[in-house]
Amino acid sequence: MTKILTIGLHPSTIDYTAFPGLDEATLTARIEQGNAALRAAGIDAVPCMVGTDPDEAEKTVRERLPEGPFDVVMIGGGVRMAPEHTLLFERLINVLAATPGIRFCFNTSPETTIDAIRRWV
Repeated sequence: MTKILTIGLHPSTIDYTAFPGLDEATLTARIEQGNAALRAAGIDAVPCMVGTDPDEAEKTVRERLPEGPFDVVMIGGGVRMAPEHTLLFERLINVLAATPGIRFCFNTSPETTIDAIRRWV
């Protein structure tokens, strides 16, 4: 079975001022619903929530890698799309790219995670 590592920003680390109508509780619920959809679809996904500090995020991802091997890594839009997280995204890509056989997929929201993963499994 294909094993997936899903990486996203922990809801407690996000500055919600740029996202009217979104708060930590709402995002947490959306992420939990997305993870439930993965489980219901029989997808073996290991969630990995990271903070915005690149050193700490890299450490967190490295701690999850022994739970693999992972065939696909899904990196969430919060990590990829905010200019202030460019270094974070680079660090994660460079850590993960050193893992043999890994492929990447990207979502645009917690609700599109399953679609992003299905493109590669």
